[in-house]
Amino acid sequence: QVQLVESGGGLVQPGGSLRLSCAASGNIFRLLTMSWYRQAPGKERKLVATITPTGSTVYADSMEGRFTISRDNAKSTLYLQMNSLKPEDTAVYYCYAPWGLDYWGQGAQVTVSS
Repeated sequence: QVQLVESGGGLVQPGGSLRLSCAASGNIFRLLTMSWYRQAPGKERKLVATITPTGSTVYADSMEGRFTISRDNAKSTLYLQMNSLKPEDTAVYYCYAPWGLDYWGQGAQVTVSS
């Protein structure tokens, strides 16, 4: 079983930066392909970025260049560095790991507003 806990969300002005963290329980983090998703109000949940156990990354087109996904296997933690934030980035951000079942974190609210 995998438990995922996000942190680091909050309110930021347009153009600002935030870093989200996702701490994973258990000792299998290094084996997991991890992803960040986001869900804006009234919209479906969408993929932001994915990172494999060896560090290969894939980004949604609109996020590449502004967002960076990374991981620290020693700390069992996933990160999402978000720069040049826009109001349309406002959403609840979730970390996700498939491992037999689908595991989701509880979500972190990110609000981009002046």
